Amino acid sequence: MTSHPDQETYDDGKHLHGEYKVPGGKLVVVDLEVTAGKFSNVSVSGDFFLEPDEALADINRALTGLDASSSASEIAAAVTAGLPRDAVLFGFSADAVAVAVRRALSKASGWADHQWEVIPPSVLPTQVNVALDEVLAEEVGAGRRNPTLRFWDWEEPSVVIGSFQSVRNEVDPEGVTKHGITVVRRVSGGGAMFMEAGNCITYSLYVPQTLVDGISFADSYAFLDAWVMAALEKLGISAFYVPLNDIATDQGKIGGAAQKRLANGGMLHHVTMSYDIDADKMVEVLRIGKEKLSDKGTRSAKKRVDPLRRQTGLARADIIAAMQEVFMERYGATVSGLSAAELEEARKRVGSKFGTDAWLNRVP
Repeated sequence: MTSHPDQETYDDGKHLHGEYKVPGGKLVVVDLEVTAGKFSNVSVSGDFFLEPDEALADINRALTGLDASSSASEIAAAVTAGLPRDAVLFGFSADAVAVAVRRALSKASGWADHQWEVIPPSVLPTQVNVALDEVLAEEVGAGRRNPTLRFWDWEEPSVVIGSFQSVRNEVDPEGVTKHGITVVRRVSGGGAMFMEAGNCITYSLYVPQTLVDGISFADSYAFLDAWVMAALEKLGISAFYVPLNDIATDQGKIGGAAQKRLANGGMLHHVTMSYDIDADKMVEVLRIGKEKLSDKGTRSAKKRVDPLRRQTGLARADIIAAMQEVFMERYGATVSGLSAAELEEARKRVGSKFGTDAWLNRVP
């Protein structure tokens, strides 16, 4: 297991090096030393653009003498304060410099700092899938599991609502009864997901929060899904993020992401992407679907939930395989599975939490 505990003491004069590639931007490199608990001999470099030329020296001066225990936000604020008003940063930002600094200090980590694992799809009840998201994020936060990508699979038609959504406002009880839908509440925020077997692709990332240290909440979505964009590009789909958490193409929305950060340092990031959604059934089951599309009708629903099958012509299993392959190649991940203890704990939590009316109706 890899871990990056905060280090409050450093060897004076030891060279420290950190790098951060801005998603969709440039590489920022920081070399520095820590002397008596303060940054010294600071040198920021990279393939970014910066005007005026002298502003690079201003950034180095702003970091020099800063306390080594400074948070990412404090480092970024110092860089911003040290820049001239007319400075133009292209391809990077003060926040990006802060991430590189924190990585040099081993308080932030990069993808290459971890041994990654991938859990291929296996059919599980939706309630167990939701419970596993909490269990595995906790395991990564506690250092008992390597950071992991897990693909979901399920059989029963389901609606998974966000942690803060109202059941009665989001779900139509007549549609749920008519179509035999299982309704489950997850631990992350965001909107409702209509999930039939084979109609969408859902995956979860369980990572240490050090991976997104210094990266804004909004930017962390695109950062954690950069590999997905690469996989889609390989399949001939040019996808992009629509802030805060939607994944889209020029033909429409194809997916949405949600996150949950745990107190023990673990983090859950998961995404559902539409493959072949039955839009007629979706608007019967989800009230939010009816409201959003009330003036446009079901045809607009089919346009809005733009399926990956139509854009790729590929089987769902082939798309998942391509995504897994790109992730494994990019991050050196190995295939693993769920342990008996993890599955047992997830099933226990279905009984005590995720399968209970109290949890489902915590926001009536």
